[in-house]
This record gives sequence, C-alpha cells and structure tokens, in this order.
Amino acid sequence: MVAAAGIIYVVTIVLYSVSVFGYFIDFLQNNRKVNRFAFWLLSIVWVLQTVFFILRALQFDRLPVITPFEGLFFYAWLLVTLSLVINRFFRVDFFVFFTNVLGFIMLSFSLFTPSGDVPEALNELLISELLVVHIALILLSYAAFTLAFVFSALYFFQHQLLKRKQWGKRLLRLENLPKMERFTFMMTTLGVPCLLLGLILGFVWASIQLPFFPIFDAKVLGSMAVLLLYGVYLYFWVVKQQRGYNMTLLNIAGFLLVLINYFLSAELTNFHFWYF
Repeated sequence: MVAAAGIIYVVTIVLYSVSVFGYFIDFLQNNRKVNRFAFWLLSIVWVLQTVFFILRALQFDRLPVITPFEGLFFYAWLLVTLSLVINRFFRVDFFVFFTNVLGFIMLSFSLFTPSGDVPEALNELLISELLVVHIALILLSYAAFTLAFVFSALYFFQHQLLKRKQWGKRLLRLENLPKMERFTFMMTTLGVPCLLLGLILGFVWASIQLPFFPIFDAKVLGSMAVLLLYGVYLYFWVVKQQRGYNMTLLNIAGFLLVLINYFLSAELTNFHFWYF
C-alpha cells in the first residue's frame, strides 16, 4: 500500500505539472484544444489525489490532515476539487488555470515536508475527532480564500486591460467585472464562517487537552488577524455597499495575510510546533 501510494503521488505531481502547463499555453495562445486536454488531465489528477488520500487514511487509520505534508496535500486537493466544480457550473475562463497554479505550488511544497506519521509521543495529544475537524475547517477556509483571491486577481487583470484599452481575445474570454466581484464575495462568505468555526473548535480542543490556553500563539493571533481583515471586507460589502477596485485590493491583501499566517508564522509559533 505504501509503495502504491508513493507511485500515485509521483504520477500526480507529473500530471499536475503538465496540466498547469497546458492551461498556461491556452492562456498565451487561446488554444481551446490544449485547454480541453489540460482539463481532462486535471480530472485525472483529482482522481489520483483522491485515491492517494484514501490509501493514506487506510494506512494510518485516520483522516490524513494532521501533518504538514498532509495539510498541504489536502489544501491542494481542495483547490483542484473546488476549481473543477465551479468550472463545471459557471465556466469562468482562466479561473482553473490561476487556481491550479496555486494548487500545484502547494502540492510541490509537500515534497519538502515530512511525509511520515505523527511521532508516537504526540499521537495521544494530537489525534482526536475535534482536532481533525478543526484542521479540516481551517484548510477549507484557506481554500475558499484562495478562490476568492483568484477571482480578485482576474478582476484586477481585467481592470488593467480595460484601463489600458488592450482589447483582444483574452479580454473577451474574461467574465464581466461585477460577476468576478460576486464570486469573490461568495467565496469569502464561505471562508469566514469556516475559519471562525475552526478557531472555536481549536480553542475548545486546547481547553480540554492542554494545561494552558494558547491565545498568544503566533498562529492563533495570525488567524484572528485574517478573520478580522475578511470581516472588514464583508462589513464594507454588506453594510456599506462598497464595490469596485479598492474592495478587490482589500481581498487580495487578505489572501496575502493568509499566506503569511500559513507559512511564516510557523517559524514563530510555540504551540503549533508540528502542524503549519
């Protein structure tokens, strides 16, 4: 099972890279045949990711989201899954390409993280249903924020093309700006409650399992900052009825904070010493 999972993982990386490259060719040359080929490759990548995920769950007898390797893999799987689903129902050009550039980067990072199980001494402390749900919700919120960022990036890209009056086939394939804004809002609306619930469950788990409450941990503070920034975005959108370019920049700033919290704060954390 371990050998089969290793082979599937390597094949997934290779096919994912070819798929993303195909979408890149389509982006440059507006090549629909290459786009369809890249889409089917991405569908195969999703199947392989899902099989790998199931094999790892059977191998360790738990939902594989605990370790840094598993977290990055699950993050990438969510991006592939959501991009395929959204593309199936809404057909937003270039959305799958930009989303899976980020997904491939996340999966590539997993190559450089420990792929083994949690050390035995940490098993009893870390493995519980509450913690698994906490991590899964946090990663789901990050995936939603990533998609919101992609829609914001598409808005920004189209805004720049219009501002510079650069007409062409690429501009015609992009959706209208209000639609990109709505999708950004929808994904942000999905991400905020997931992050909030994930934080609450994390606090509940810590209060039960730990002798201290990690409120001043760098990862916790970073997550609260992310929640606050996206909360400000939703406040301006819903209450103040603000739209447009500045709101897009605010959402992009939110995703940059997500990346900082996901990667850089891991160097400063005293509590999340095992997981990113």
